[in-house]
Amino acid sequence: MNKYDTIIIGAGAAGLMCAIEAGQRGRSVLVLEKSSKAGKKILISGGGRCNFTNLYTEPASYLSNNKHFCKSALSRYTQWDFISLVDKHQLGWTEKTLGQLFCDQKASAIVEMLLSECRQANVEIKLNCDVEAISHDEFYNIQTNLTDYQSDNIVVATGGPSIPKMGATDFGYKVAKQFGIKLTKIVPGLVPFTLKEKSLSELSGVSVDSVVSCRGMSFKEPILFTHKGLSGPAILQISNYYNEGDEISIDLLPHKRIDELISENRSNRTELVNYLSSLFPKRFAVWWCSKFFTTKPLKQLKDKEIKEI
Repeated sequence: MNKYDTIIIGAGAAGLMCAIEAGQRGRSVLVLEKSSKAGKKILISGGGRCNFTNLYTEPASYLSNNKHFCKSALSRYTQWDFISLVDKHQLGWTEKTLGQLFCDQKASAIVEMLLSECRQANVEIKLNCDVEAISHDEFYNIQTNLTDYQSDNIVVATGGPSIPKMGATDFGYKVAKQFGIKLTKIVPGLVPFTLKEKSLSELSGVSVDSVVSCRGMSFKEPILFTHKGLSGPAILQISNYYNEGDEISIDLLPHKRIDELISENRSNRTELVNYLSSLFPKRFAVWWCSKFFTTKPLKQLKDKEIKEI
């Protein structure tokens, strides 16, 4: 029987970071990963560039049933600690909107950085290793498709069931139930919205800077029209606060009034569709005029029409 101090199930970002820390503390560590690669979700994060941290990471930015946990965790390992790790491996990074940091290389560079730290900490990683059963007597006994293992401690870092096509399952929840660990209600978070209205699919790929609000919370970031509905940073953020039946407000022209802007430019001979194209992506302006208001020169618009627009 192969015996370790700690066995971690899941070689994602959390599992690898946990393995590195345990290995650096002198533990014998084994990571079991059912996929053929470690860090598969890391590889698709940030559009393949891995948005690995945020300059403004703080407890207030997190949703948790235990707010004190966020304070404790983030005080012991900060965004600056991870930035130092990235710098140590001589990886470049770029700050984008709202303090988001992206790797200048591909996301695979971040995965290799974590694997390199694992090797330095003498962490073993078994890929294509599917856990079939877990039991506990004096030690934790883990049966896999490869062989059986024992450990003093076990860490389940398999994530949630949010992306099935990436291999995500409810394995972690099943293990929690097996060992009598209480589960909180599982709800979607950081997800796009699927709409019954299909005409918006014509705008698929169009992004518009907006303010999206729900239940007293607002986020000023782009929304993205998709074949199925709405996505983009603002939509993903507000989804954490949305409950079925809630109203969502989307302001496509934050801090401006379209009626005032048009009124100020009524001496302009510009066509409405062309003027809207100066405020929004052209595809959106053309689509909007085709659906809601036939374009005409701004100087021909009446007050009632401007209010309608």
